[in-house]
Amino acid sequence: MRPDDSKFEANDALINAVLTDPASATDIASHAARQEVGLVEVRADLAGDPDPVQLRERFGARLLYCLRSPGRGGGLDVAPEQRHARLLSAAEHYDVVDLEAEHDLVPELLDRIPVRRRRISWHGTAAERDVLHERFDRMAAIGAELYLLTTSASQPEQALVPLRFLADLGRSDVTAFATGTAGFWSRLLAPWLGAPVVFGRLDGDDAEVPTVEQLVADYGFPRLRRLNTVCGIVGRSVLASVSPRLHNAGYRALGIPALYLPFQVEEFEPFWAAAAESGLSELGLPLRGATVVSPHKEAALATAGTASAAARSSGSANSLVSHGDSWRADTSNSPAISLALARFDIPVSGRKAAVLGCGGAGRAAALALAGCGADTVLVNRDPRRGRAVAELLGFEFTPLDEFRADGYSLLVHATPVTGRVPFRPAELPDDAVVVDMVYAPEETAVSAAARERGLAVIDGWDVLLADAGCQFHLMTGQHIPTEQTRALLRAARKARRSPHR
Repeated sequence: MRPDDSKFEANDALINAVLTDPASATDIASHAARQEVGLVEVRADLAGDPDPVQLRERFGARLLYCLRSPGRGGGLDVAPEQRHARLLSAAEHYDVVDLEAEHDLVPELLDRIPVRRRRISWHGTAAERDVLHERFDRMAAIGAELYLLTTSASQPEQALVPLRFLADLGRSDVTAFATGTAGFWSRLLAPWLGAPVVFGRLDGDDAEVPTVEQLVADYGFPRLRRLNTVCGIVGRSVLASVSPRLHNAGYRALGIPALYLPFQVEEFEPFWAAAAESGLSELGLPLRGATVVSPHKEAALATAGTASAAARSSGSANSLVSHGDSWRADTSNSPAISLALARFDIPVSGRKAAVLGCGGAGRAAALALAGCGADTVLVNRDPRRGRAVAELLGFEFTPLDEFRADGYSLLVHATPVTGRVPFRPAELPDDAVVVDMVYAPEETAVSAAARERGLAVIDGWDVLLADAGCQFHLMTGQHIPTEQTRALLRAARKARRSPHR
């Protein structure tokens, strides 16, 4: 059942900022995103019992007290009488107190904590929709200001269950989503299905929960724009990707009613069948485009009904775009390399080029260079795989352990290596250009070594800017605001602490 159309119109979602370490509260209070926080949740099982008066002064937001039990992901095991005593004490100073459905719905607490100051929560394993309805019916019979139901998900398609539950309810006081990295995307989409709250962390390094900064900068919370479609990035390690920030900023600037989400996916085919081709459409928010990253690029090509010449030639695709009832596969790596080189006024025709790495990005790069007139050679650590790819694409091949860089005036690094240089920069001629397709917060070893050698370098962030523009155009038919995107990339490079490609 699709929710009422009003669920997809512009609104505000309450940002629930979770605090696990009160010692960090002073620094967090000066964070630019703090003004968007509407509710500060103190995880007392981790943070203890900080002074609520000081927290109010620092944050200027309502306070919620949560004493998560060990069986529900909590960090402190206390006897029931101690637990209830702490909850009652907190009720004297906090605006809202979290009551766990399994432990806390007892007269001792319900008689002294009024309905308007309760959040009743339930946290369980992957469950069917009817189980969530049964749980919620019991919770609603007690009464609360807010309700929270979460289910753990090991596969991203399991995250559809709490979202379908939300769509069934059509209420504005219930938040439901799936936890775990596989369910990351569901907590971001839930507000458009009626959830009044979106959760972000103020501290800690829990990758399963977005930071408050991510909620604001990457997804535009607490405001909810009109929405009628979803796009996203699909891969095994995408939660730190900067792509959501770039695409969603472009959507906002151009008034495109879409949301770009990260789908952390171990197995491509089950996710695509359950979520992309049916599940999201049933929610009224169909998936219209996807950036596909390692190791799913070959599966993406196999899924598509049609494919571009570049995708067919490279044997993989990093883009899937909906065309009616089918999907079209494409690759943005080829035009991204060409665009990045063109932006630096680097001619390609007539150069002798080496591409290190024969994955999807390496194949696409080799085809792009050859298409621009370069004499291209593929280089790979695994001779068997590298030779097979080279023969398929019609290129010469050199094993990495036999590769010498002298004589190549253009070298493209398309392996995932960031901490070492898999070739000898000293062998490159003085006029050589190095293109590093890997982006990371700190300069990679390849880019650093090439700059030290005095060579022209196009690093992974330069390639990412071009690639994002190609992806955006494939999915929307419009051009991403280039200068805005460049500024966002500069800011993201300073802020991120872990590499992603």
